[in-house]
This record gives sequence, C-alpha cells and structure tokens, in this order.
Amino acid sequence: MTVLDDRAELSELLSRYADIADLKEFTELPGLVFTDPLTIDFESVAGIPPMTVPLSDYVGIVRASFASFTATHHAITGHVIAVDGDRANIHAHVRAEHWLPAELAGDGPDRWLVAGFYDNEAVRTPDGWRLSRVKLTAAHQENPQLAGVAVAAGQAGRR
Repeated sequence: MTVLDDRAELSELLSRYADIADLKEFTELPGLVFTDPLTIDFESVAGIPPMTVPLSDYVGIVRASFASFTATHHAITGHVIAVDGDRANIHAHVRAEHWLPAELAGDGPDRWLVAGFYDNEAVRTPDGWRLSRVKLTAAHQENPQLAGVAVAAGQAGRR
C-alpha cells in the first residue's frame, strides 16, 4: 500500500464517520470506522471531558444524541493527513448542521450549527484504517442549546 492509498482510505474514513450520524446508520458503520475502545474528546462542544470508551457505549451515546434530529449534515473537508507507519493524524475542517422537528423547536430556532476542526488519530488494523481518537474543536456554534433539547427528547423517547 502506498502513502497515496493510505491518504485516500483515511479521507474516506472521515466520510464514513459523517455518514454514521447523517444516515443514522449505527449498526455496521461504527465497526468500519472506529477501534474498540476509542478515545473521544467533545469538550469544546458538549463539555464532555476526553474519555476512552468501549465502542458499544459510544454508539449508544451517538444514537441517543442524534435520534431526535430530523436531519443532520456533516461536511468534513480540507483533510491534512500525516501518515507514520501504522498511525496517522488527520486534521480536517467541519461544518455540522442539525435540524430539530418543529414540535421540539417550538417558536425558537430549529438548527444547531457547529463549525470547527477535527484532530483525529487513526491506526492501521488488519481490516484497514480505523479512528482511535476523535477530537472536535468548535470554532463557532449557533443555537448550541438545541443539542440538549435533542438529547432530552431522545432520552424521553427511550423510556
């Protein structure tokens, strides 16, 4: 495998990562994207400190977090990839939009926007590249309170 092959696979890995939320595909894609366990760092967005979690726990968190959104769209661009043997660092820009249904948004805004950067780490496995660490740094957010509305609605729906 060449460095160009690695870069192409790593770029595609971030596209599959976006598809997990945007397609609400929580069954097969997570195993094609992440190591188990993996380290997540969403402190700048959700105030969640960095932690290492089993993949099944992370999938449960993501499923609950995105269940109430009518639609999401994650555009991950501008990949800067550094491959060092079986490890890689990926810096990329992200613009993520999340829409709530009218009944949850009420008279307020219905879209939560996050613009920022991913600084992820990946490892080569026998099955291909997988993300072992995901860090999102928000440079700008609009209506971040809607994330809490969506999570609360998702938790209420599971009861």
